[in-house]
Amino acid sequence: MTRFEGFGPGVRQWFVGLEADNSREYFSAHRAFFDEWVRGQMAALLTELSDTFGGEVKLFRPNRDIRFSADKSPYKTNTYGLLLGSGVALHGLYASISADGLVAGSGYHAMARDQLERYRGRAADGRLGPELAKLLAQAENKGLEVWGESLATAPRGYAANHPRIALLRRKNLSLGARWEFGDGIGRADGLRFLTRTWRAAAPVTGWLDEHVGASALPLDRRRRPAHQRRA
Repeated sequence: MTRFEGFGPGVRQWFVGLEADNSREYFSAHRAFFDEWVRGQMAALLTELSDTFGGEVKLFRPNRDIRFSADKSPYKTNTYGLLLGSGVALHGLYASISADGLVAGSGYHAMARDQLERYRGRAADGRLGPELAKLLAQAENKGLEVWGESLATAPRGYAANHPRIALLRRKNLSLGARWEFGDGIGRADGLRFLTRTWRAAAPVTGWLDEHVGASALPLDRRRRPAHQRRA
């Protein structure tokens, strides 16, 4: 296994170059650097942390799915992966590197219809809802950001003046933090940052895993066509 050595300034320069020239020619010309110092180091980082958190490493391809996108740029401008099956987060522990820095997080990046119904029912509950709000506040006090999309108005069946309407309007819920690149991200800083962030997010992720859980819907029924959808 390659030892995680950190993400040096050359990694940031590689991503800056890709953002300026998102082409197969650029990627092919710099593929060896990507394989060793970008993707290779992300794999090493997650593999080392699997000794602490458990789980298996899943790295995502650098290619974008451009079939239904107006943006035909062929490559993602970040490299990311998950630790799956760690027992800490049902949907995995997330890490990403880009020109902006290192990102760590966890949570429910997307919710199927049955998950969203359970989530809103628990968030509206007089005991479980305040518990989630408290856990989120504690995570934010530790420096984490709460991510995700929200409806512009109250979801169907819930009053606009509900005391936790901000939680009820959410369509997904995840949280994490970013370590800015600076002159580089060293080995100790990278390992410590991911460990600290994942642990700080764990109470919220644990709440979601206990009270929302995985979708029971078949894959082809988890999302309705956009013109039929009202979350």
